[in-house]
Amino acid sequence: MVALFWLFFWTGLVVLAFAAGISIRVRFHEHLRPRIPVVDDEALDAILITGTLPADEDEPLDIGEIDEEERKFWSDSWDGPEEW
Repeated sequence: MVALFWLFFWTGLVVLAFAAGISIRVRFHEHLRPRIPVVDDEALDAILITGTLPADEDEPLDIGEIDEEERKFWSDSWDGPEEW
């Protein structure tokens, strides 16, 4: 009877570990999928015409705007700690 319990216990534990592994693999694959560009016929035509693969990326950063915001941040006066 006890041997049957341990058999079911270890079988259940193996099944749970297997399910967790599959779940992690699916999440990892879904996380990486948006980063992989899709190369279809339209993309190949664009590569042949322009020599580059067009990608949907964010606009490049404006360094001047970043510097201005950083200057504003550091020049702002801060309140001192509150006394209790």
